Amino acid sequence: MEVLHLNKESFEKLTAQQEKAVLIDFWASWCGPCMKLAGELEALAADHEDLIVGKINIEDQANIQLAAALGVTSIPALFFYRNGQLVKQLVGYMKKAELEAKLEL
Repeated sequence: MEVLHLNKESFEKLTAQQEKAVLIDFWASWCGPCMKLAGELEALAADHEDLIVGKINIEDQANIQLAAALGVTSIPALFFYRNGQLVKQLVGYMKKAELEAKLEL
């Protein structure tokens, strides 16, 4: 499955009642670790059909407000949801295998 590019509205719809696991990445184009993580997330999405991966660019003003409301203080910030509930938060660059282990995929 490809990585989805989300905004506040699509994030809320996706995480609210989703039966599949959802991983959301808060990122910015000026963030080196964020850009490096992008390839790992694409590989993760390709290898796990039961996982939806979405990205939210915090350079957009509406997305900055969403990130602030969720308590994002550092990027890349990963929010992992199962059955509409936030179950894990991770910060920083990680390789695909480390993400799989931390998210128990």
